[in-house]
Amino acid sequence: MAIQPRTLKGFRDTLPQDMKPRRAMLQTIEGTFARHGFAPLDTPALEYAEILTGKYGDEGDKLLYRFADHGERQVALRYDLTVPLARVVAQHRGALPSPLRRYHIASVWRADKPQRGRFREFMQCDVDIVGATGPLADAEVLSTGLSVLADLGVTGACIHLNHRGLLSALLSHAGIAEPRMQLHALRAVDKWDKVGEPGVRRELAKIDDLPAGAPDRLLQALETVADTPEATLDALEALLGEVTAIDRLREVLALLAAAGHAGGVTIDPTIARGLDYYTGVIYETRLTDAKVANMGAVMSGGRYDELIGMFGKEQVPAVGISLGLDRLLAALRELGLVAEASQGADAFVTVFNAAGRLDAMAVAAELRAAGVATEVATLEGKLGKQFKRADRRGCKVALVVGPDDRDAGQVVVKDLRRGAQHKVARGELAAAVSDILRQG
Repeated sequence: MAIQPRTLKGFRDTLPQDMKPRRAMLQTIEGTFARHGFAPLDTPALEYAEILTGKYGDEGDKLLYRFADHGERQVALRYDLTVPLARVVAQHRGALPSPLRRYHIASVWRADKPQRGRFREFMQCDVDIVGATGPLADAEVLSTGLSVLADLGVTGACIHLNHRGLLSALLSHAGIAEPRMQLHALRAVDKWDKVGEPGVRRELAKIDDLPAGAPDRLLQALETVADTPEATLDALEALLGEVTAIDRLREVLALLAAAGHAGGVTIDPTIARGLDYYTGVIYETRLTDAKVANMGAVMSGGRYDELIGMFGKEQVPAVGISLGLDRLLAALRELGLVAEASQGADAFVTVFNAAGRLDAMAVAAELRAAGVATEVATLEGKLGKQFKRADRRGCKVALVVGPDDRDAGQVVVKDLRRGAQHKVARGELAAAVSDILRQG
């Protein structure tokens, strides 16, 4: 009985036509990270379960892929790239520079409900600064994230910026002071983008012994919005009085403006992510086009000054931002911003006949040495069929070396996009093909 070919729910194969734009995005992202002074770091896909559990809250723990390995050790697939980084810093503190500026691009796994643009295995692209407490570190990771989006050609993206200290001040203003109630209230606020104000109100109503009028005061304060981020902070300060977190947000906004990113940020008091380890600034980045408005955050992060201390005696400050490659690629594809990629190389060398196989291999080697991605026709046959195959695979140039061409020391070069063809001397072949490719 034949085995049915199928993939697990929430997982998917990535075919060549999808891999090429994906790889192009990764190349751009990694280049931007490196240009901003971040160095690569990698960690294992599997961690001891105790490293990951208790870091993402009860709901996050339920989404961990965890199991006993062959040695009966409790292990888990990494849920994100932040907790493994915290483990690395605690484990290799003496061997790492301080501050550490690292980037990490790798897959993570979550047993979440699959939906549009969200899979159970997906790739994250992170940058973090470890060992710096000031607003410059906050602004640097945010600036890097915004630069990545700009380098990818993304427009209509906005970072929704908040601070855990501001959330605490808003809760106190609403009369919610007891730690247990604050945690439950924050978990309710964290669902704002999914359920809106009515849904958050219903969640708040479920909290036992919440002071009378607290939900109304909290919801009204959370919806404090003005024309500019700076004006929003002024309005919040008028409501709450002096709050250290508001001063910190002002500094971050000023630093981002100095870096040329003034228009890419808004203050959003409803952002309440990472309740179990974020301690300072927190943020989510959303695309504003209506077609993908419900796609969710494509880039997020925050400051986590106490997470690394969970793995040792030393508290080490850290801040980072994470871009979800697969969700962003899915959104850009829906917006028509991802060019259809070819499945083949740029150049396609045909095989005229059995005697021409040596010529085909020699021409391909010459082009490859010149940096031209080249495919040799491994399915031989009539030249017309070979041309059609090259065109279907997205190749831009086809080359033919017939018996007469071989004797004359030349190659027939066919521009598959324009239909023109001409003969080129072997010594000029690489330059001629490269010129056609440069014409686009």
